[in-house]
Amino acid sequence: MYRQLLCTLLLSLLALSPAFAQSEIVVDDAAVSGDVTWTADNTYVLDGFVFVEDGSSLTIEAGTVVKGKPGQGENAAALIVARGGKIFANGTPANPIIFTAEADDVTDPDDLPLDARGLWGGVLILGKADLNSTPGETTVEGIPTSEPRGTYGCGVTMTCDNEDNSGVFRYVSIRHGGSDIGAGNEINGLSMGGVGSATTIEFVEVFNNQDDGFEWFGGTVNTRYLVSAFNGDDAFDIDEGFRGKGQFWFAIQDAETANRGCECDGGTDPEDGTPFTIPTILNATFLGSGASSANADNDHAMILRDNAGGKWYNSVFHDFVGTAVEIEDLASGEDSRARLEAGDIVLAGNIYGSFGGGLSEDAWAADYLTAAAQNNRTVDPQLRGISRTNDGGLDPRPAAGSPALSGALDIGDSWFVDTEYVGAFGDVNWAADWSFIADVGVLTTAGAGNPDVETAIEPVDGEIPAHFALAQNYPNPFNPATTIAFTLNRTQDVTLSVYNILGRQVGTLIDGMQPAGTYEVPFDGSGLASGTYLYVLQTENQVAVRKMSLIK
Repeated sequence: MYRQLLCTLLLSLLALSPAFAQSEIVVDDAAVSGDVTWTADNTYVLDGFVFVEDGSSLTIEAGTVVKGKPGQGENAAALIVARGGKIFANGTPANPIIFTAEADDVTDPDDLPLDARGLWGGVLILGKADLNSTPGETTVEGIPTSEPRGTYGCGVTMTCDNEDNSGVFRYVSIRHGGSDIGAGNEINGLSMGGVGSATTIEFVEVFNNQDDGFEWFGGTVNTRYLVSAFNGDDAFDIDEGFRGKGQFWFAIQDAETANRGCECDGGTDPEDGTPFTIPTILNATFLGSGASSANADNDHAMILRDNAGGKWYNSVFHDFVGTAVEIEDLASGEDSRARLEAGDIVLAGNIYGSFGGGLSEDAWAADYLTAAAQNNRTVDPQLRGISRTNDGGLDPRPAAGSPALSGALDIGDSWFVDTEYVGAFGDVNWAADWSFIADVGVLTTAGAGNPDVETAIEPVDGEIPAHFALAQNYPNPFNPATTIAFTLNRTQDVTLSVYNILGRQVGTLIDGMQPAGTYEVPFDGSGLASGTYLYVLQTENQVAVRKMSLIK
């Protein structure tokens, strides 16, 4: 009943507003300066490199489609959030934000071949966090070195900020990208250069990119719920001193065209530069091209080289042509074996399944993986289904009796969601409601649902309020930030969303189970226009709505 009342309210607001016809808007490099909003009633077509400038912000409404024109070299189309710029792309499970090729009819999942790649560029987010290359800032891969707005990092022209905030990137699907700008310099699906830890990146899919799915160049950004599906090179690529955290990463690779599950690199100039690459990753599931595939490029589930470290726990690695793990061991100088011996590499609590080349080419590395102290298991993970075609047979959740249903280690870091299971999935298929691999019929929709996510918003005190209530935001009017307070008298499923006066959702602040308590939730309207907004609090059996005014 309460959800019906909310829908009625929003529809009433829309009825009072003029109708909007779907239109196509071509966006060039001059189009994102200042505070700009792209709305779901339009399709935006990127014509070349489009930069969100330093000091500017781009807000993209849930359900918006952004397309890239075809082109190679400097004619490639890509969206680049420049260092000092911000993006607020806040999709929802029902209305994800889609980045795709101009030729893609998003209303027809079958209009392009499953292996269509390189039809446009991709998305790049750049920040001010540090990296280990000299001189501390550089031009991101995929952008010509002559373009200063492609610079990321710090230490030369600005002070490093490892808590830099590039915005919010949530429930986003990036499809069919990876244009080559020359000399094998291809654009990744989502590139993150020097991105800081205050940035939110979660529930993001990269599908059939020509190059890597996700790549980090230094930085400290934390990510959850990533899907890398059928990309042409590595599913995940880590470089230049990346030290962020990640949880619930899923990769499925093509039977004919794919490289590593993770190519984990340290420094490039110099290789022993600091800070070292040492990410911490929990609950990954990497499925390769198939242990008996003819794809010789699918040589390793993971390679750590160039002095890279990394700590990987509670993950499933399975079905690769080559080996599970390779750790660089040079004849002299520092290398990734030195990082292992220094404690900067930890591979523990993982399941290693089927590999055409065994655990490792080096006996000492295989001995490390199988040592009792690591709590690793070399066993079939018994997933419900592995498929690389659109027959609905891909179900990466553990089957009944699977060893992946238990055995997870507690590493004592409160940022991570505690699980008993190993791998990216438990019983809930968190990718089914919003990803293209589900829409196109590769991933089953069985078990669809929202994960039990621990939000960063916590009660301000431990007392249990007597009533459910939503307070007026303060300050009101506001510019650009305000605080929304509410109380819960019991633990329940909560959604706190913001809508503009036309009824379009412009943000989701909370979505998930919350314990009883009093909450104070910050809301930043930097990327929004002046006007009246509604904030809506929904629980399992109640709904409350209030107005607030943004005046700039």
